[in-house]
Amino acid sequence: MVLSVSERTFTQEVLESHVPVLVNFGAPWCGLCRIIHPLLLQFNRECGGEIKLVGINADENFKISNKYKLKSLPTLILIEQGLVRLRLEGFKGREDLLYSLQQIKESYISEHNHSSSKTVNVM
Repeated sequence: MVLSVSERTFTQEVLESHVPVLVNFGAPWCGLCRIIHPLLLQFNRECGGEIKLVGINADENFKISNKYKLKSLPTLILIEQGLVRLRLEGFKGREDLLYSLQQIKESYISEHNHSSSKTVNVM
């Protein structure tokens, strides 16, 4: 299950998190959001707590959506120590998303165990 975050809980769950957070901005009407959801759940299981996955309903949390200047849904934003480290939007398909998630996972999980500096090259 993905933790659902709102404007009320965003600072605590995302900005103040001790681990990087992959924020999934979506909406109930978004078909592609539903399609990628199982891939995100798999990603979350494979990360084993090294990266936290949260979901935000973009329609119900307008202030956050506006702050991060969402142009399309779904949008995934990787936030670490309150800073945006990576933004994924405009998916070309399932394989495109899987490749990007794999790059994030490999970079953060291997780097977390060896160093505090991280570079994520995707898309």
